[in-house]
Amino acid sequence: MTEETFRMNSHRPYLLRALVEWINDNGMTPHLMVDAGVPGVQVPPTAIKEERVVLNIAERAVMRLHIDNDAVSFTARFSGTSFQVHVPIAAVLAVYARETGQGMALPDDIPGAELAADDDLPPDTTPPDAPPPAGKRPHLRVVK
Repeated sequence: MTEETFRMNSHRPYLLRALVEWINDNGMTPHLMVDAGVPGVQVPPTAIKEERVVLNIAERAVMRLHIDNDAVSFTARFSGTSFQVHVPIAAVLAVYARETGQGMALPDDIPGAELAADDDLPPDTTPPDAPPPAGKRPHLRVVK
């Protein structure tokens, strides 16, 4: 097997889309917290506070919302002026519901991370139906 076999896309856009859908399904208003200092972020400078910007991405607040594996983009009005917003996925810090604050800070990706091949992992001696030991999480090994 080649190294390429184990490469996976970033999990961040998938989590973002799922959380936005969950917030919408619950009749809440999804907001993004964005690191405005990340290259490629296009938001009105007046919306930035301490290198952060909070964006309301509810369907009623934006036009042409598009979330793909690279970026979040949409058109919205800021102080009455239409503005094309572009936020690279790497700049999204969190997504949450305005009404409850429930949501999630998006975890960082591990650049170039790959799962190790099975023959590189220590043998698993846990019986198939046994629960994991208390206080321990399943083991994933990351190889660089």
